[in-house]
Amino acid sequence: MPRNSPRPDLAAMLTRLARQTVAAEQPVLDTHDLSMWGYIVLCALDGSAVRSQAALAESINADKTRIISTLDELQGRGHIERVADPDDRRVRLLEITQTGRALKTTVQQAIQRGEERWLGQLSATDRAVFLRVLEQLTD
Repeated sequence: MPRNSPRPDLAAMLTRLARQTVAAEQPVLDTHDLSMWGYIVLCALDGSAVRSQAALAESINADKTRIISTLDELQGRGHIERVADPDDRRVRLLEITQTGRALKTTVQQAIQRGEERWLGQLSATDRAVFLRVLEQLTD
């Protein structure tokens, strides 16, 4: 890009990268019979305190009614548990199971190996900076 040209907008650059990474992840998810939303839910629940469906939906920026079918599927496959909140029986608390954690770990490792397509192009210093800044901007 010539020096006097403006850089592309962040959304343009990030959208292109996001589309490429999502496309690269899909075969991994398909191999493990897991939807993208299912993977997102397992990642959100892994390492977190037990949480309500509403809190989960908020944390992953999803409509709480939209993820119900994902939660049903994950529960049916033994990857999560839903129990009534003892303080409010109308509320369901979610927790990842050992089976769900093992699946999430396996899928995440395969996805991260695939991310080397992009990260492998960076020097160790640039890679560390890129990942740190990306985490900072997405927090």
